[in-house]
Formats: sequence, C-alpha cells, structure tokens
Amino acid sequence: MGATYLFRRLIRAVLTILAIITAVFALVRLVPGDPVDSILGDHAAPEEREALRARLKLDLPILEQYTTALGETFDGTLGRSFRTDRTVSSLIGEVIGATVRLGLAALALAWLLAVPLGILAARFRGQRIDRAASFVGVLGLAIPTIWLGPLLILGFGVQLRWAPLPGDGGDSLGALILPAITLGTALAASMMRQTRGALAAALGEPYALAARGRGLPERKIVRGSLRASARPVLTIAAAQIGALLSGTVVVEKIFERPGLGSLFLDAFFSRDIPVVQGCVLVIAVIYVLVNVALDVAYAVADPRVRVQAASA
Repeated sequence: MGATYLFRRLIRAVLTILAIITAVFALVRLVPGDPVDSILGDHAAPEEREALRARLKLDLPILEQYTTALGETFDGTLGRSFRTDRTVSSLIGEVIGATVRLGLAALALAWLLAVPLGILAARFRGQRIDRAASFVGVLGLAIPTIWLGPLLILGFGVQLRWAPLPGDGGDSLGALILPAITLGTALAASMMRQTRGALAAALGEPYALAARGRGLPERKIVRGSLRASARPVLTIAAAQIGALLSGTVVVEKIFERPGLGSLFLDAFFSRDIPVVQGCVLVIAVIYVLVNVALDVAYAVADPRVRVQAASA
C-alpha cells in the first residue's frame, strides 16, 4: 500500500470533515428556536437580549459566524458553550471516555457473539444450527433499542436486582452491562448475518472445493476461508460504527449515563449551538477515521487490495 494512496485517502477524509462542519453549521441554524430565548426566557428586557446576542456573536453576519466556527474548530476549543461559557472541547473531554467505553463494550459483545455464530451457521448451513442462528439474527434486528433497554431494566434491574437502575452506579462496570447489551444486540445480529453470508460464499469458491477434493479437513478449509471473507465483515463492522455512535445517544438517555449522547441531547434542546456542533464533529471525525483505518485493514486482510493500492 503506497504512501501516495494513503495521502489521497487522508485528503479525502479532511475534505469530508470540512463538508460535515459546513452542513452541521447550516442545519443547526435552521432548527426553530432562539438560543437567547432559551437562556433568558421570553420576558427578558430588549437590552439584555441584545447584550447576550452580542456576547454569543449571534449578531455577526452568517459568513463571519461560519469563519469563526472554523477557526474555533482548528484551534481545538470547538467554541464556547452558550450556557456555561466553558470550551466545548473541555465539556466533551469530560464525557467522551464514558461513551468510548460503552461503544467498545457493545462492539466487543457483538464480535464475541456474531463471529462464532456466523462461522457455525456457515459451517452447518441448512442445518438446525444455521436455522437457529438465523432466527437469533432476525430477532436481534427486529427488536428496537428504545424497547429493549427499558425491558432489560425492568427484568434485570427492577425484578431481579442484578443490575443497577438508571442513574445508579455511574460509569461502573456493573452499570455498563445492560447498556452494552442494548447497544450491541442489533450490531451483533447484523454482523452475524454478514459473517455467515461471506463465509458461506467463500466455502463455495473453487479453492475450497478443490481443498475438499484433496481430502483436507473441513475445519482447515473454514479457517482458510475466513481470511477471504474478512473484507465484507470488516465493511459491515465499519458501517455499523455510525449506528453504534448514534445509538449511544438513545442508550445513554435511557440508562441516564454520562456521555457524548447525553451531552448532545441536552445541548440540542437548550439550543446550545457550539456544543451541538462539537458533538456532531467529534462523532463525524471518529467515523471518518474508522473508515480510513478500514482501508488499511482491507489491505492487510486481502492481498488483492494491496495490489490495487500499489497501482493506484
């Protein structure tokens, strides 16, 4: 994989992030409501309103507001919160660790369930194991997060008392289990189905058929086919990162956890524009960087990609 290819990929990533910044800047300002009204209320004096509008730089022309937002992005502060006057980067820094831990826990749970089930389903396709795994996959995709979370709270928190209730336990390991299951279930189901499909297709390739003809044990054929089927599995895993990050918004609110999702929702409903922009930007940057890393993983997992990258 040549340095030129990697450089071009990074340039595209930077341009994508700039486009996201611009889109978020425009869309946030199209949302009904005035941040000044949200902070001061409807009965504030006109002088107070104008003074606050000037302090928040909302009286500037829209182009100047945009260039200011870009400057605050590149200097690392991401602007200052309208409500607390703290830098957005410091607010995000306080909560992003909790979101990362939740996302990693959900991702680990998904991989631990999806890959073995997908391999078993592909290895014994058409048999009971395959049908059972497929049923689990459909069930996992059919259950909405906003319904599964409260159901787990009711069962394991209220009835059995095995897990802390929402708001209890802070960011402890015990308080992480139910949110991780809620967030990771749909991801595990999707990845299991993709793993099963990719591996089943690889097991039908000519090289797998030739290996069987030579009498090679099936487990070795499966092991050898896993690498060839890695690319579509990595693709769905990267695509699900976006769902994982957006899912934390709902899950953190259901379980009353600190995190980027809770910070985003609180800022959105209070019209704290810099915090909303900062949260969306961080999520976008994570997503873009994951896709860049995925391109590198493609080249490692599939020699054909290395050849294409070297000739690009």
